[in-house]
Amino acid sequence: MYELFYADGSASMGIQVILEELAVPYRLIESTIDMNEERPEKQLLINPNGWVPVLAGSVEMYECAAITIFLCDRHKRAGLAPTADSKERALYLQTLLYFSNSVQNAFQLDYYPERFAASSDYYASAQRRGLRRLTETWQVIDNQIANQSWVIGEKFSAADIYLFMLTTWLKPDRGQPSVRRFPNVFKIGQKVLERTSTKLVYEDFRYP
Repeated sequence: MYELFYADGSASMGIQVILEELAVPYRLIESTIDMNEERPEKQLLINPNGWVPVLAGSVEMYECAAITIFLCDRHKRAGLAPTADSKERALYLQTLLYFSNSVQNAFQLDYYPERFAASSDYYASAQRRGLRRLTETWQVIDNQIANQSWVIGEKFSAADIYLFMLTTWLKPDRGQPSVRRFPNVFKIGQKVLERTSTKLVYEDFRYP
């Protein structure tokens, strides 16, 4: 059985959706995204940074994109990842890492400017850069999708779950772009939201 160190509003929710799609046994271990609050000792042993998601069980690892790739490759029958020899595999990996390295980084600039600025004098500048990057990075994904049914083509994959997870973080009232500004992204987000696994994890979530 897997153990998932979990906190509401974090990337661990996307991993929970994947676990539901894979139909594998797991249990949630509650944690927090507040770095000033106490977190489970086992979580910190696996990930000294203190962030979630953290996966434990037969393996111990952290980083959302890495966990996504590992789980979907390990449980191939669910079909959430293109096979290694398929033409879609390169775009799948590229997209997951773009989400992790570029889109999530843009969110962090806005939400956690102290991680990027030497002093509070530069927090506002970091946040402005984050807002610009959110628009830029989501536009890249919207263009990539174009008229395709899903993020990497005509088949649903873990990349679509990752996309949905990230769209739930968009807060127009903070000056971030609305997901509706990116019609192709919004289309896929709506379809992922209709899946049973997503409804279970995100319950009453609706796009603003």
